[in-house]
Amino acid sequence: MTALCLAKNDLHDVQVGDRRILFHVPTTGLFELDGTGAEIVDLFRERGSVRESDVRDRFDGRRDPAEVVAALQELMGLGLVGDGRPAHPPAPVTIREFPLSTVVLNVNTGCNLACSYCYKEDLTTPADGGRMDAATAIRAIDLLFAEAAGRERVNVVFFGGEPLTNMPVIREAVAYAEARARALGKRVDFALTTNALLLTEELIDWLDSHRFGITVSIDGPRELHDRNRRTVGGKGSYDAVAAKVRLLLGRYRSKPVGARVTLTRGITDVVGIHRHLVEELGFFEAGFAPVTAGPASGTALTGEELRTVFAGMEELGRRYLDAAVEGRNIGFGNLNQLVTELSEGTAKTLPCGAGLGMLAVDRAGDLHLCHRFTGTEVPTFGNVTAGWDKPRQGAFLEEAANRADPQCQSCWIRRLCAGGCYHEAYTAYSDTLHPNTHYCDLMRRWVEFGVHVYAEIARRNPAFIDTHIAPRRARG
Repeated sequence: MTALCLAKNDLHDVQVGDRRILFHVPTTGLFELDGTGAEIVDLFRERGSVRESDVRDRFDGRRDPAEVVAALQELMGLGLVGDGRPAHPPAPVTIREFPLSTVVLNVNTGCNLACSYCYKEDLTTPADGGRMDAATAIRAIDLLFAEAAGRERVNVVFFGGEPLTNMPVIREAVAYAEARARALGKRVDFALTTNALLLTEELIDWLDSHRFGITVSIDGPRELHDRNRRTVGGKGSYDAVAAKVRLLLGRYRSKPVGARVTLTRGITDVVGIHRHLVEELGFFEAGFAPVTAGPASGTALTGEELRTVFAGMEELGRRYLDAAVEGRNIGFGNLNQLVTELSEGTAKTLPCGAGLGMLAVDRAGDLHLCHRFTGTEVPTFGNVTAGWDKPRQGAFLEEAANRADPQCQSCWIRRLCAGGCYHEAYTAYSDTLHPNTHYCDLMRRWVEFGVHVYAEIARRNPAFIDTHIAPRRARG
């Protein structure tokens, strides 16, 4: 045979106990290497290029020739071994169709809290808030249904500010969307993120009757939560929020309720925060969002704090693994999401659904990549009244899909990360298309840890994947 080479940028080895797992970068698939396969990979790593004589020297009298050939053919079939000739450059990604599945309605720029780390550039107090009117919400919903193509299910998400400060529009939008869905034979799901302060028994029951997916923004126990999440008057909000959370969790039945935690400077106790939110308050799961960059530099985690956060996530992940082996899900949202992606073989060209199936609508009806961009100077993609500027949006998505950063091209998690969050890039680099290079090493470490966890669960209790992970995508 001619000399063969290893496609080093397309595979990554992960040692899990005495098992060697091969991460196939193009597909994010995981393959356990047997002894023969592992030796072949090692041979290529040692030699650079390998000839038939090299294979014979290494394996004759030690391995069954048929096993060696089969393992080598499998690696070649995966594109991990080839003749070393430069591959034809991949054709540029073209994006012509991006049917909607989700609209995020920014129903009020006003909020009854004044959190120190809030990224919303148009944030105001409730009294001064720019409220979306019902007509704009209805036009956005009409756009969603018109552009949902063959989708059987669509999503309407309410955001703010604090969305519950504009309940009249939310109620009218829900009634309209449900009527449209019935008429078109589709299903519509609703979701909102709230600080919980305006919840009442009547409102909780109404949200429950319409099967809202609810996420509560809360940053942990009182001493941590109150550092940043204060009222407009400057008082801590924990006691009031916790009372509303207990009311919500005591009577909400239609869907699990999750907590969203923002980790900022001085707030890094992932394990303790999770314990409080899930074990003490009773949330279904808690997800953590580290603040790593942005104009609010006083709240961004320092480099050492960010490393502490990831170490805490790994500690919580080990507890997650122990529980998973016993068939229990302890509700660690970040690891639930990563295990979901690994189990499904998620391979991304774009980092998320922003602009690709999802649009955010501000109070004026302008269309944004996602809810984080409303109120910014980032160009929009049309308006619910004037029309959706698909050519501009398609051009943005194609540029994002074809960005050729050298660090990304050689990175083994590139098909899970795809460059990272557009808004993170905007805040860190003033460029929505700049890769999130400021924490690449930590992300690679996190994904490798996730591979360990997933591989161990798949070996020791695969039923956990079917019971707790697979339903995440289909949960209604």
